Amino acid sequence: MNQKTKMKNSDNPLMKVIYNITPDEYENLLRRPSSDNEDIDERVREIIEMVEKGGDNSLRKLCLEIDGKLPEQFEIPRETLLNASADIDDLLKSSIQKAVKNIESFHRAQKPEDKTVETMPGVSCTIRYRAIDNVGLYIPGGTAPLLSTVLMTAIPAQIAGCKNIIACTPPGAPPELLYTLGLFNIRVFAIGGAQAIAAMALGTESIPAVDKIFGPGNQWVTKAKMQLAGRGLAIDMPAGPSEVMVIADSSAVPAYVASDLLSQAEHGPDSQVILLADSKELIEECLRETELQLADLPRREWATRSLENGLAICVRDIDQAIEISNIYGPEHLILSVRDADDAEKGVTNAGSVFLGNNTPESAGDYASGTNHTLPTGGAARAWSGITTASFMKSITVQKVTREGLMQLAPVILQMARAEQLEAHAGAVLQRLKESGT
Repeated sequence: MNQKTKMKNSDNPLMKVIYNITPDEYENLLRRPSSDNEDIDERVREIIEMVEKGGDNSLRKLCLEIDGKLPEQFEIPRETLLNASADIDDLLKSSIQKAVKNIESFHRAQKPEDKTVETMPGVSCTIRYRAIDNVGLYIPGGTAPLLSTVLMTAIPAQIAGCKNIIACTPPGAPPELLYTLGLFNIRVFAIGGAQAIAAMALGTESIPAVDKIFGPGNQWVTKAKMQLAGRGLAIDMPAGPSEVMVIADSSAVPAYVASDLLSQAEHGPDSQVILLADSKELIEECLRETELQLADLPRREWATRSLENGLAICVRDIDQAIEISNIYGPEHLILSVRDADDAEKGVTNAGSVFLGNNTPESAGDYASGTNHTLPTGGAARAWSGITTASFMKSITVQKVTREGLMQLAPVILQMARAEQLEAHAGAVLQRLKESGT
């Protein structure tokens, strides 16, 4: 890497600014802040083992140790969820209902339909979609109780038709979160962190085991999901620290770009923000705006630490920016460019894409209708965000008539014998014998 490429722009101290980037530098420059921590890995393993062996007793010990408080009971009574309505402003209630309507509309349209195909005369194949019976939702609490995550997980779960839906959220949930949880026919438990994931995966005396776990979380939650996935638990995706990449050209509004960078940076120090712009002047304008807006941000300390891990990269043109984006695979990709619709056609790896100056990333976080539970850490190269189909599985069905079997028989016999699996061939020959063929 040459000296010029390493340079941090002294006029914009918030983020590292990179010029003249070349393809051989992409991998190193785009490496996410490392979240590898053997101590956390080992501690998560211990938590999982504790919950597996000790059930509720272990959960109580972990609550006191980690959260410093122990709820009277793990399950939050339905009455408590419904009573929270009295503490919620009517304007917030109306906003939540509008978000629910949009999210329901988009996710209902995603529900897959059964389909039957006659592959040849007498041979029909069907794919049927069935809801996963038991699902668990993790709703982050911590420094920012994410009531929006309730909508993004509970709505598609109910549309899919899941029979038993439970949710875990850290103790001390505020009324806004309790109210939102109460909108859905789900059981809610006051337990957070890796121990909540372990409880939903393994089951305890109070918390039923589920077949699949959904929802974002911090690195403790993510590591617990990944460790339990290694033991056979189904999870939605690897979803760790939040991230955004903004691609901007001269049509972009610097104040808008800055606000989008900060909307991710305020999640926490491990969130990553990247700006790709096609001129040095635009980068400088965007970062000046970022600094101005940061000064008034309540979570500016968190956002500042995130920006320190961020990058502003001056690209040759938008084509190069799209190339870099596809290598990075961002969770959120904002295209603040002149022809955003055309630029989006080149995007192959992203969790969710936001087109044009009037589409802030926060629209997808809350109310446009798309889902905000998205793959992070480059997982967008192979994983998708949550959809209604995420809460379902497919079952294939085939039906072969006697005439169909006659046509399939030569194919099956040849292939079975090529694989030296004579019993497979015998299953066909027995039927041909019975039919007198």
